[in-house]
Amino acid sequence: MNFLSKKARGILPYTAGEQLRDRTYVKLNTNENPYPPSPRVMEALSRIEGEALRRYPRPDAGMLRAAIAEREGVAPENVFCGNGSDEVLALSFPAFFDGDGAGVCFADITYSFYEVFAAFFGIPTTIVPLNAQFALDLPAMRAADCRGYYIANPNAPTGIGVGRDVMEAFIASVPEKLVVADEAYMDFFGESLVPLTKKYGNLLVVKTFSKSYALAGMRCGYAVGAPALIEGLFRMKDCFNSYPVDAVAEAVCVAALSDAEYHANTVALVVSERERVRGELLKMGFIVPESRANFLFAGRAGKSGKEIYTKLKEAGVLVRFWDKPVLRDFCRITVGTRAENDVLIDQLHKILS
Repeated sequence: MNFLSKKARGILPYTAGEQLRDRTYVKLNTNENPYPPSPRVMEALSRIEGEALRRYPRPDAGMLRAAIAEREGVAPENVFCGNGSDEVLALSFPAFFDGDGAGVCFADITYSFYEVFAAFFGIPTTIVPLNAQFALDLPAMRAADCRGYYIANPNAPTGIGVGRDVMEAFIASVPEKLVVADEAYMDFFGESLVPLTKKYGNLLVVKTFSKSYALAGMRCGYAVGAPALIEGLFRMKDCFNSYPVDAVAEAVCVAALSDAEYHANTVALVVSERERVRGELLKMGFIVPESRANFLFAGRAGKSGKEIYTKLKEAGVLVRFWDKPVLRDFCRITVGTRAENDVLIDQLHKILS
């Protein structure tokens, strides 16, 4: 007998990047930071005591909310924390949108979890194609019949960013609609909309510790917005899990936030390598949109994305490939260390020759 519900049988789940263990790979497929987290993180881990693990953590992650608020220049009541930015995004769907309304709007090529979340919670969607340059078509999105938008900025998997001034003009033009700005990669761009949350009540900014803070294994993310929006997220959170941020994650993320200099230096290293690798890919004849993230979206005439992906994998280098229209012509390549990137470049030269 099949005990699965109709939803479980029919829904198409999100597919995460490969986490292979059959050999040692140069792993450039899941946009992890190639550098370790701050030494203060390791110090914080060493100070975790049994009492902290025996007790439940605070349901509101109060210590972390305060640290984020100080770093972002807002008040703690403007911050919500969750088990990764994916959970924060997931909770935002039922918090702000109904199944019988106009629903949400997002791009056709963007973070694919948006479509999964919308289907899971039964939220109608309006999908707007990217323009010919792979950039978000904000005018078309503005004209869409919807109650709100999910905008990954920089976008994934293209890496293209939209400047703060352009985004503010868009937000101001849709005052009755919610704009959820997914800024998972924003630290590699530097045009965050968090300052605008003080001005616009229809803006929610979602961030993560997984990328620039090198804490993907910790699973912690957060949102910044008006208190009314934060309250909505809390209402949904408390229907699912009272304690999504554990004591270890809270202590570690607070420690990471305290080391601004290390964070800035790490981001600068990634950005420098991103520009170097893009230059090498362009020399090889790849089409590579200018990225503002910690990855590159690269395709080459005469070589399918699948061929590049497969041959790199055979050579021990993992990149991301999607067998979907438009995307199948490209691979998404995470920026690694200089040594890892040199292996990538060397293998690509061999493949192309």
